Amino acid sequence: MERLLGKDIDELQAVAISAGLPRFAGKQIAQWLYQKRAVSFDEMTNLSLKARQWLKDNCTIGRSEPVAEVESADGTRKFLFAVGNQYIETVLIPDEDRNTLCVSTQAGCRMRCAFCMTGTLGFKQHLSAADILNQILTIDSLIDGKLTNIVYMGEGEPMDNIDEVLRSLRIMTSDWGYAWSPKRITVSTVGVMPQLTRFINQTDCHLAISLHNPIPEQRADIMPAEKAYPITKVIEELKKHDFSHQRRLSFEYICWGGQNDSKVYADRLLRLLKGLTCRVNLIRFHAGAESRSTTPVKFSESDEQQMTRLRDYLTEHGIQTTIRRSRGEDILAACGMLVNALQNEKQTNG
Repeated sequence: MERLLGKDIDELQAVAISAGLPRFAGKQIAQWLYQKRAVSFDEMTNLSLKARQWLKDNCTIGRSEPVAEVESADGTRKFLFAVGNQYIETVLIPDEDRNTLCVSTQAGCRMRCAFCMTGTLGFKQHLSAADILNQILTIDSLIDGKLTNIVYMGEGEPMDNIDEVLRSLRIMTSDWGYAWSPKRITVSTVGVMPQLTRFINQTDCHLAISLHNPIPEQRADIMPAEKAYPITKVIEELKKHDFSHQRRLSFEYICWGGQNDSKVYADRLLRLLKGLTCRVNLIRFHAGAESRSTTPVKFSESDEQQMTRLRDYLTEHGIQTTIRRSRGEDILAACGMLVNALQNEKQTNG
């Protein structure tokens, strides 16, 4: 059975022709899939009964519901989806009039960042564009179409799965697809090259770089990708592109007490990011997140006052800096934590 979710307009037009429909019916199918979020062919009432029967016999829409859900005291909701024999995580973060969905692009990850729970899972598989879109369409339907923002910041490294990520973004932002503005979507990366350049050139979505330490040698200790994709080379590439208008460039920076939150690191950040129109998001460390690092690095939380000093210092010196509130810590909302807990439970129960 051919899965329709994740197909672009040309592919859906080919499906329409196979079903005995005119080529333009491909756009009607696309609208049912992506804008009306249909879960059955019976809903596609502007297609003939014969065509709908052909679609039932030969195709599947490809949507699936979460297999588990937990909700935090602060309203954050984490969902588990089954993809083959693997589980992936999706996190819904409500905040006043915003509903942000954090989606996964891989099951597991091969970047092996020492502070990230997903690293303990190892790399399992890439997600297809359909798997990525299923997270978005299913949760948006669950909350009656009230999603306002999407962040590709869940499990996996988006640039390591660039073809499927770009396909999903094309469907999300095309007028025949989900028809979202790219300014509602942010994609995060450690800086995988040259895929990063493809992303910048082929989309107008916002970009977030996982930085976490401005000193290359220290960054390499906690982010092995630094050795293959040095942050200085990433910055050189970013300076070739224009982020001075509506497209936003941000740097994600987890703060660890006594390790990367002092003025020394602030000055190195300013030197590294000089000449870029960007912002820095300071992130509180999830104290419960375990590490798979083989280095002696131990992570501890940075205190509120120190993070505030760091924020104010960077802002005063020309880089807009914010402190991101931690969300969903009581439901293991950090990437990979719920999957890890579920796998441990399955092993324990045999």
